[in-house]
Amino acid sequence: MGELKNCPSCGEFFNYTGLREVCNPCAMNEEKLYEIVYRFLRKRENRAATVDRIVEVTGVDEDLLHKWVRKGRLQPALFPNLGYPCDSCGKLTQVGKLCAKCSDELKSGLRQFEAAKEFRDKVNNQEAVYYKDQK
Repeated sequence: MGELKNCPSCGEFFNYTGLREVCNPCAMNEEKLYEIVYRFLRKRENRAATVDRIVEVTGVDEDLLHKWVRKGRLQPALFPNLGYPCDSCGKLTQVGKLCAKCSDELKSGLRQFEAAKEFRDKVNNQEAVYYKDQK
């Protein structure tokens, strides 16, 4: 059984079952918009269109395009200039939540953290050696 939620598009209540994030009328409207976008992109001359160009020509909201790319409905392999914003910097990416640069920076930071932790652990585990002055 679903739960009662507000539609993020129109604000109306709907029975959320986990399949759609919006109510049925808004979902049908999104499908119509998807068809418009897909028809536009199927033309050979439009396959390399950018997100801005698609928004300009079709009038579809940019967030909706990003949602379709995230869900795999519009595949960047077929339409190379499509993507969605990186969760960190906002640059367009086609895979995951972070762009390649942010992902590399995160991995580098984690490697530095692990190296520092390993060094601290090594220092803490060493036994103290005391030398007596020979005079």
